Amino acid sequence: MQLDTLEYEESDGVAVVTLNRPEVHNAFNETMQRELRQVWQSLRGNDAVRAVVLTGAGERAFCTGIDRGEVPTTEAEYYFDPYTYEDPGKNIGPRSQGLWKPVIAAVNGMAAGGAFYLLGESDFIIASENATFFDPHVTYGMPAVFEPALMASRMPFGDLMRMTLMGTHERISARKAEMMGMVTQVVAAGELSQVARGVAATIATQPPAAVQASLRTIWATRDARGGQVTELGNVFLNLAMSVEALGQGQETFRNRRPEPPTVR
Repeated sequence: MQLDTLEYEESDGVAVVTLNRPEVHNAFNETMQRELRQVWQSLRGNDAVRAVVLTGAGERAFCTGIDRGEVPTTEAEYYFDPYTYEDPGKNIGPRSQGLWKPVIAAVNGMAAGGAFYLLGESDFIIASENATFFDPHVTYGMPAVFEPALMASRMPFGDLMRMTLMGTHERISARKAEMMGMVTQVVAAGELSQVARGVAATIATQPPAAVQASLRTIWATRDARGGQVTELGNVFLNLAMSVEALGQGQETFRNRRPEPPTVR
């Protein structure tokens, strides 16, 4: 793939996808939407990649949502039909494109508005100390709909409501986001890439079938009604269980148990 708005690296089982429009705070235009869709779909069948890091270029922003140069500003440009409208955000998230490999969001600087499409479909978030989170929709006369819906399972109700209604007048710090459980780890800005890649590399060493089946189970637990996931438990187990996998697991247990550091 030739990519104009993204950077892509791949090594040792880890792909790093970088939003690369720092001159507009990594806002997504139609080209970036198309390229993100292509990258996520290509990773579905790329067995060499077992974990993904998603981040933004530059020091000022992870992503600030849709490029406002594409927002209609006149009656002639504006057209909306609720029966046929295709939200642009459905193109850019890994889950929307059927990618069920671990995706770690590494957030540096601002994450705003449409960035929550990406954060809401990532598996967990690591943030730099300078990261901030806010949703400018209502300030600019637009209802916030899909973004808070995607973040509802990651943020306490009151914090999500406050962020949505305060618009550009207030930002959530990285430490506050960690306290509320939206972010799993906060690191110094200069360490973000190294830490995120290190976590992804560790995940990539685990048996991929077990990782993906576990990942899908946890996402189903979030989205399904009570009891449905346990009823499907044998299906999820069957995705990854085999005599060979169990044997490899026993070998790891006997001979190669790691000594992990405590990070939280």
